[in-house]
Amino acid sequence: MDNPEIIWQPSIEGKKSSNLSQFIELVNERYSQSIKTEYQDIWEWSVSNVESFWSLIWDFSEIIGSKGTKISENPGEMPGTKFFPEARLNYAENLLRVPDNSLAIEEFREDGFSNAITRKELENKVLKMAGWMKSKGVKKGDRVCAYMPNCSETIITMLAASALGAIFSSCSSDFGLEGVIDRFEQIEPKILIATNGYLYNGKLIDRSEQIKLISKKLSSLEHVLVVEYVSLSESIDAFSNFNTVFQSDPLENYILCKFNDPLYIVFSSGTTGKPKCIVHSIGGVLIQHAKEHLFHTDLSEKQKMFYFTTCGWMMWNWLVGSLFCKSSIILYEGSPFYPDPEHLWKIAEKSELDIFGTSAKYIDALSKSNINPKAQFQLPNLKTICSTGSPLSPDSYDYILSSIKSDVQIASISGGTDLLSCFVLSNPLSPVTRGEIQCRALGMNVDIFNENRESLVDQEGELVCKTPFPSMPIMFWNDQNDRKYKEAYFEKFVGVWCHGDWAKITKRGTIVIYGRSDATLNPGGVRIGTAEIYNVVEKLNEVLECLVIAQNWNSDVRVVLFLKLKNDFKLTQQLKEKVVNKIKKNLTPRHVPAKIISVPDIPRTRSGKITELAVRDIVHGKKIKNKEALANPEALLHFANIPELGTD
Repeated sequence: MDNPEIIWQPSIEGKKSSNLSQFIELVNERYSQSIKTEYQDIWEWSVSNVESFWSLIWDFSEIIGSKGTKISENPGEMPGTKFFPEARLNYAENLLRVPDNSLAIEEFREDGFSNAITRKELENKVLKMAGWMKSKGVKKGDRVCAYMPNCSETIITMLAASALGAIFSSCSSDFGLEGVIDRFEQIEPKILIATNGYLYNGKLIDRSEQIKLISKKLSSLEHVLVVEYVSLSESIDAFSNFNTVFQSDPLENYILCKFNDPLYIVFSSGTTGKPKCIVHSIGGVLIQHAKEHLFHTDLSEKQKMFYFTTCGWMMWNWLVGSLFCKSSIILYEGSPFYPDPEHLWKIAEKSELDIFGTSAKYIDALSKSNINPKAQFQLPNLKTICSTGSPLSPDSYDYILSSIKSDVQIASISGGTDLLSCFVLSNPLSPVTRGEIQCRALGMNVDIFNENRESLVDQEGELVCKTPFPSMPIMFWNDQNDRKYKEAYFEKFVGVWCHGDWAKITKRGTIVIYGRSDATLNPGGVRIGTAEIYNVVEKLNEVLECLVIAQNWNSDVRVVLFLKLKNDFKLTQQLKEKVVNKIKKNLTPRHVPAKIISVPDIPRTRSGKITELAVRDIVHGKKIKNKEALANPEALLHFANIPELGTD
């Protein structure tokens, strides 16, 4: 029986004043519809009227550029559809519109440094840097790469590159030498911008030697600029100082580009080989982010959005895209728990944030540390808390409402680097149900398939998208005949995007994601989502975190559960029995692991996701090809040659 626990409802006034309600009015007026102010109704119209929907998004959001008369080419083909083939526009021009004295960027650092930039100042810096790039021969299609922290200079670099129609790509400063080279070497950049170091958890990490080695390894480089981000005893004299670019003559005109020209190259996590270079389009990113920020996040002019991210995670691109809404973005660089666990909430209070974005793992860590921001901070403007990176557990919904803010909208969102946007997320018209994602994204024809391509309701299966959308990748870099691209998304169901998430859509249209479908457990032929086990086991007081895999065993698979325990606890037989009983009581006997093993740490990617596939591979004796993709690669050592995994 379906008994949803509604934990947030939009107010009548909030629904009426939302950007989405205004958009529905425009749909009704323009296309003689009678759509009510109900989310499911406008979603169904958006996926049934693909060209009309995206055309109206362009008009409503007031994209700067010429739209053209043709909305799509080869409509309905996946892959193959091209949106707005006649359009001409510039990404930077759209993000920098309205260059007034309102706040564009406010940045903070763990050591107490802060800085603010107005929209007018931002445009001035971007155009001067673009002028410098142009003087150095940068043109449309050239690659500009950043090895940078989450700071204003990274955003200035990206916008300057896009002002010229160049392609931007970035790695965060915590990437090691091999990780940077594995990524940038594939795309042959002309310009590299890097900081001399960065700060994390109270430590200063010098990147001088890495920059020298990278510059030697990347033979395509013509210029290297270094930002003196931290104070070091010696400067890197071999390269130009970043600030010299602001002495250049500004770029006079933004370079007009096609809608489907490349804007970004982003990288897959690369835990099973060299990272894939995923190329995203100017118009696809712009219009998709405009839709998500305006209609799903209900972002409006001069509101402030924060997302705890690095510029090596697609949420950085998503956050920066919100400048299009004439809003302000708040940046933070450093550990979220330094100098104390409340640090981000001090920033939230000081900046008077409207939207606070983070990872599900951060919320979980706050909860387990018994941090109570509600008791310490005034957050009157905070209307939404966004969470992504992994499924947000039902307990985390409870924690947010009890310990952060009781009347906040919890926006669990999910999509990925592959589309640089979301398949499922929030909206301002529907209630929020505990443990569930609010809705499928407008214009995204998301469904759940079984192995026979049959749609499922209230049953677990593969998350798919059945019709094209503008932010599909243009291509993978150096991918002959789009072979890897087609294998990545269209091999399982021809003509349908298969995303690789194991999920369920309820009869009410809400979504639950259980983890990656290639990490699902399949003991005895019954598929089990890993998040189901995490949600139960991580409630135990003794458990800090856990990871579960399927181990090949006796012509079948068996479930193996790894526990990272809190410091004061050991994995006794009594604790094992407690775990088993908890799983049996809350799930089913099939969920009970055959083996429960304690490990000192659990490996994760740099965006905070635990790496079930890397652990599964190492348990089965496979070599992990790209440990640089991990934030803590040393954690993998604990999973190799575990004696208990060779016994019944």
